[in-house]
Amino acid sequence: MASIDQLRTGQPIPAARSNQAKAGNTASEASSSTETLGPRVQNDAVSLSSQGKAVGQLHQQLAAEPSFDNAKVAEIKQAIADGSYKVDADKLASNMMKFEEELRGI
Repeated sequence: MASIDQLRTGQPIPAARSNQAKAGNTASEASSSTETLGPRVQNDAVSLSSQGKAVGQLHQQLAAEPSFDNAKVAEIKQAIADGSYKVDADKLASNMMKFEEELRGI
């Protein structure tokens, strides 16, 4: 069994199997199973197409911009606060119906 020190230092850990575990092991199988497995190094690489890079740049630009108009929100808040904000019930109902129709299409 490997000690914690071997694991921390990255020393290779022998992969030994007991000959008694399987009575049917041959001598060649037993000797090959005690070989030391060294650390495997894999070099992975990723490359993006020009379209992928363009999408990434667009994403960064959109993430940097606010998702709503602060000036308009402040204007509506002020109108609500002073009582001058009027709700157009017909327009609200129409937009609600459009939204419901879009949900049904999903």
